[in-house]
Amino acid sequence: MGKPAEAAATDPVTGISPGAALGLHALDELDAASTALADADLHEGVHRARKSLRRVRSMLALGDGILGPGEALLDRELRRLNEGMSALRDAHALVETIERLRKRKRSQASGELLERAHAAAVAARDATGAAALLVDPAMERRRSLIAVVRAALPALAWERVSASAMRMAIADADVRVHKARERAQRTGDDRDWHRWRRRARRASQQRHALTAIGLPVHDAPDAFDKRTAERLGEAQDLSLLLAHCGEDSPFSNVDRKALKKYADAALGRLRRRIAGRSVS
Repeated sequence: MGKPAEAAATDPVTGISPGAALGLHALDELDAASTALADADLHEGVHRARKSLRRVRSMLALGDGILGPGEALLDRELRRLNEGMSALRDAHALVETIERLRKRKRSQASGELLERAHAAAVAARDATGAAALLVDPAMERRRSLIAVVRAALPALAWERVSASAMRMAIADADVRVHKARERAQRTGDDRDWHRWRRRARRASQQRHALTAIGLPVHDAPDAFDKRTAERLGEAQDLSLLLAHCGEDSPFSNVDRKALKKYADAALGRLRRRIAGRSVS
């Protein structure tokens, strides 16, 4: 793709083209991100804001070069904004991960290990949040950056993005998801599993965006069934726990070794189940 799309038809009811409707939907998501960052619950607000920013990036990707040179610039700024909040999100996600693991039936030793890990993760999350607010009180700097992106977004060539161009972009995304799935199942590499999940998430976000503007598309050929989606979420939890068992771990040396051993074994079993279930 990358060539200008044909003129997009105007909706007889709303009076706007599909591309323009997509641009308005992207503005709504930016507003949602800014509102989320004003939430009294910092970590929940960051979680919601990052989801909204990812949705806007997925909508920009639907333009696939049609939106003009500003598209890459805005996408880059949105990526930087999101990555700048990843430490906050990871700190909170680690707490949530351990809380989910604690709810499952465990041996007494595992239960005690997860109790200590939870306390350490909560302390680390609180410290990360306090440090972030010290640098950016009330998240005002980040909200200002979102406002800058919001002001620039309408200048993109949304009118040039037709319904057919968006559907073609979805088809391209499906191909990338399929390739990522095959690679992840073949290699078993952490990075490949994450790539598969990210690409599937983006394709799903794009489908939701098109549905929101009245252009529903067919289901993804590689769409996860409910159980596979749940297991991929569990795998992400275990990967996150493993990522916090290195040198900068919030856990004690003894606990992080025990947690790594536990998560490594559980992740291996889970990925074998996922691979077996999702093979067509």
